[in-house]
Amino acid sequence: MPDYIYLSKEGYEKLKKELDELKQVKRPELSQKISEARDFGDLKENAEYHAAKEALSLLENKIAQLEQTLHRAKILKEEDIVKDKVTILSTIRLKDLIRDKEVEYTLVSPEESDFKLNKISTTSPVGKALLGKTKGETVEIKVPAGILKYEILEIKHIL
Repeated sequence: MPDYIYLSKEGYEKLKKELDELKQVKRPELSQKISEARDFGDLKENAEYHAAKEALSLLENKIAQLEQTLHRAKILKEEDIVKDKVTILSTIRLKDLIRDKEVEYTLVSPEESDFKLNKISTTSPVGKALLGKTKGETVEIKVPAGILKYEILEIKHIL
């Protein structure tokens, strides 16, 4: 397991807000549901009680995971980024040489990835293949759907 989880300041704040929401709002809500369900009587056959306990267990796991992520987080600063290479927090404009169209991705940590926003993880096949590359390089990437072939047109850094 890596020592750090690299996050943008925005990503760190988003995870911190989610953790606060889970601890301050969701946890008390589920505790209240457990308390109310306990009042229904026999706990052995009380489906509401067992469902609420299960939900609380899942919530506690999520809280622990977020706390661990935030504890290990390293917020990247501009001086941490190599300017002429693809790194985490790079936005890369690519030419898809197979489909003859341009695409743009931002490389982020797995915790910040969101394919709908073209934020892909540095641990994904595409992310791994692009890391360390420079403008003008051609990259072939094996993915489950086949082979992708990109030319790196531009590298921008979001810091």
